Amino acid sequence: MRALIKLAAGAAIVLTMQTAAFAKDLVVGVSWSNFQEERWKTDEAAIKKALAAVGAKYISADAQSSASKQLTDVESLISQGANALIILAQDSDAIGPAVEKAADEGIPVIGYDRLIENKAAFYITFDNKEVGRMQAREILKAKPEGNYVFIKGSSSDPNADFLFSGQMEVLKPSIDAGKIKNVGEAYTDGWLPQNAQRNMEQFLTANNNKVDAVVASNDGTAGGAVAALDAQGLAGSVPVSGQDADKAALNRIALGTQTVSIWKDSRELGKRAAEIAIDLANGKSMDQISGVQTFSGGPKHVPMKSVFLTPQPITKDNLSVVIDAGWITKAEACQGVKAGSVAACK
Repeated sequence: MRALIKLAAGAAIVLTMQTAAFAKDLVVGVSWSNFQEERWKTDEAAIKKALAAVGAKYISADAQSSASKQLTDVESLISQGANALIILAQDSDAIGPAVEKAADEGIPVIGYDRLIENKAAFYITFDNKEVGRMQAREILKAKPEGNYVFIKGSSSDPNADFLFSGQMEVLKPSIDAGKIKNVGEAYTDGWLPQNAQRNMEQFLTANNNKVDAVVASNDGTAGGAVAALDAQGLAGSVPVSGQDADKAALNRIALGTQTVSIWKDSRELGKRAAEIAIDLANGKSMDQISGVQTFSGGPKHVPMKSVFLTPQPITKDNLSVVIDAGWITKAEACQGVKAGSVAACK
């Protein structure tokens, strides 16, 4: 019996050594759609850390919000020897040829946080419909009646519609009852804050500033909406949602100009994406990935092998959660906050 145990232990050690050896030969290429956003730097650090832990190499490219540049970037990553690709798609449809090229060369692709609706791509993200539900619940709690504006994400990103769908699940009963009126709804090209600000300015003008709540789909668009509200002396009196737990947004929550941000711990997302990239590059099938499920809720209803992580709403009441987790320092979250006005800032 002891001999068998020793044999099994020895085999496990050999297997671990072989996995590490495989990983050391691996190159993981990451294609970022718009690395300028604060959010992605946190993701990158997590991906790099997970790859470095097993000796795999990290290479990357920034598409700078250009779908055409992203196609070229992916080709470049492949030519540099990438054994697996993690792609944050600028345009989920336009990236298709790059995914097909990788698949033809036997290179696994992970659609990172944004759906690439192609069976050749693995999909990892947070539950974006639930993010939308969480945003809407917090805004509804703060303003159960009145004129609502919806600052949506980019029309080229399926997440924008997932989020809006989740928001509507929560708000439709109140809309149908006449308690809430949708007085403005627009996509935000490229998720850019300046585009969100422009949309918000137009909605304020069209409604003579009679806007009672803003459901913004991420912290960048929330920042644009808050800037437009601030110009009209309305910042802090109109609840605004967001997501990503950007530092600026968490500070706005402490200051009272943003109501909620949905925290998606991208440190965990980046870590899991890197681990999945290594597993797939080492020959694991998509079905063998831990926690995998089949998702077919995209616009084309393509069944995708996916992993979903759980998000968490952050408001003034539980701001200490992200501080205690080391996501943001107390000084950063509480900058400019009036003493005694926020429990987490005491």
